[in-house]
Amino acid sequence: MSRDSEERAERARAALAEKPDGVVEAMAAQANVTPAEILAILPAGAAVLAPGERFLTIWQDMAGWGDVLLIVHTDDIVLEVEGALPEGSEGHGWFNIHGDSPIGGHIRKDRCVSIAFVDRGFHGRRSCSVWFMNTDGRAMFKVFVRRDEERALLADQLQRFEALRAKMAEA
Repeated sequence: MSRDSEERAERARAALAEKPDGVVEAMAAQANVTPAEILAILPAGAAVLAPGERFLTIWQDMAGWGDVLLIVHTDDIVLEVEGALPEGSEGHGWFNIHGDSPIGGHIRKDRCVSIAFVDRGFHGRRSCSVWFMNTDGRAMFKVFVRRDEERALLADQLQRFEALRAKMAEA
């Protein structure tokens, strides 16, 4: 490991130790590292990675989960949209998502290098999400298991998340 890599990892560990259930992007900014570097140092099993080539398989499975919470988190906005993931189709170099859902648009899936199944505490509660990571070490977008009125994770979505994570970990 190079000196720079060691310093980056040390900064990431310090930021994670300070607020282990905080916002990954905030920790990464504080440590001047990427969110991918924070995910890499989470406790074993908290971030299970699948290669970006599994994009379609993972997306198609999640399209059957019902209404999810999709988040796009940049330096300028945290956009949250609830809805079902449309099945999508490829065309003109994009993965296009349209249908009877507020979630729609175009994704450059060729920039997705990995997909992280993240299962960790967030502000004192278990949080489960699927992060589509780009070549810059940042989340293109994240899909979260939704919560019920009592703020508990929806049991059916949690089961689907855990099954898909296990399937991707085995592959």
